[in-house]
Amino acid sequence: MQGQQSGAACAGAGSSEARTDMRLKEYPMTELHDILRQIPVDQIAGLLGTDQQTAQAAVEAAVPTLLAGMQVNAQASDGAASLESALGQHQDGLLEGGVDVAQVDTADGEKIVSHVFGGQQDQVASQLAGTSQLGGVGGDLMKKLLPILAPIVMSYLANKVLGGRGQSAEAGGSGGATGSGAPGAPGGIDLGGILGGILGGAGAAGAPAG
Repeated sequence: MQGQQSGAACAGAGSSEARTDMRLKEYPMTELHDILRQIPVDQIAGLLGTDQQTAQAAVEAAVPTLLAGMQVNAQASDGAASLESALGQHQDGLLEGGVDVAQVDTADGEKIVSHVFGGQQDQVASQLAGTSQLGGVGGDLMKKLLPILAPIVMSYLANKVLGGRGQSAEAGGSGGATGSGAPGAPGGIDLGGILGGILGGAGAAGAPAG
């Protein structure tokens, strides 16, 4: 909205980072903002064969949708246990030094997306593609995007909840983890609360699920 006016001023500089930062100012300085900043939109645009503006809008729509799906799963004890176990497999350093999309395991991403959305990922992709924010981009683009984003989101959550690869000092500090001192303890981490906190911080930018 207002970012478009500022965008014209930065267009001459040709800086994709500047454009990304301006769009993300629409979000509060929250963990959702932090996740979005770590996603290499320029690489994703190239991979999907679309322009950067479309890729940015698609990422901004898809990431909260993934988080909301994970939050729904985490409401059930078995879903929370499954998610916590999956996070343990994503202490992979994917975010260290900046994400390289070429290193993202999209086969793993497909499994994550299928689990998160209960096999209804095609419907979710079609719904996302049809939102006014995206101007009706093809559902195929969203279907390709979700498996790219899912491992990145999982790696971020693993860093936050479980401490990444030995980097536990900062990771669990502000997310509402009730058992951050013993990240592997069953039921010791309030994943639903953590995900709800991330989504709640985005309330001014988009309606959180549930």
